[in-house]
Amino acid sequence: MRTEFDFAPLYRSSIGFDRVFSLLNNPQRLQAVDAWPPYDILKVGDNEYRIVMAVAGFEDGDLDITQERNVLLVKGGKADDTKAEYLHRGIATRGFERRFELADHVSVENASLKNGLLHIDLKREIPEAMKPRKIAIGDGAQVPLQIEGEKQVA
Repeated sequence: MRTEFDFAPLYRSSIGFDRVFSLLNNPQRLQAVDAWPPYDILKVGDNEYRIVMAVAGFEDGDLDITQERNVLLVKGGKADDTKAEYLHRGIATRGFERRFELADHVSVENASLKNGLLHIDLKREIPEAMKPRKIAIGDGAQVPLQIEGEKQVA
């Protein structure tokens, strides 16, 4: 049973959070979650994150990492080895597609594959225009606003 939440009261006191509300109402988010391949998400700094995925049996050429807007897509696919005769096949090398929703201003910095683990380093860089700034209160005359870091010392 799916329950719809009414976010209308929050629209009265918040500006620019439309994307967050639509993510919460996104029906794809509620679909069954595939647990393969397993992954961890680590916070390694104030604005730095790392996704670690266990992709044993995959090589660099078998993996594809794509960032489009606020979605990070990791795909893996391996050609079947029809020459080999398996007596037991316990290492999963089936294709996969894993999506991660990224916050605004988060981008992929680096990706590496070592010992069967795919490391994807992410960083959030807030543009100068988005950082807090001090607003001067004037007497009604148009005073141009300056970002605190851009002021020059005379």
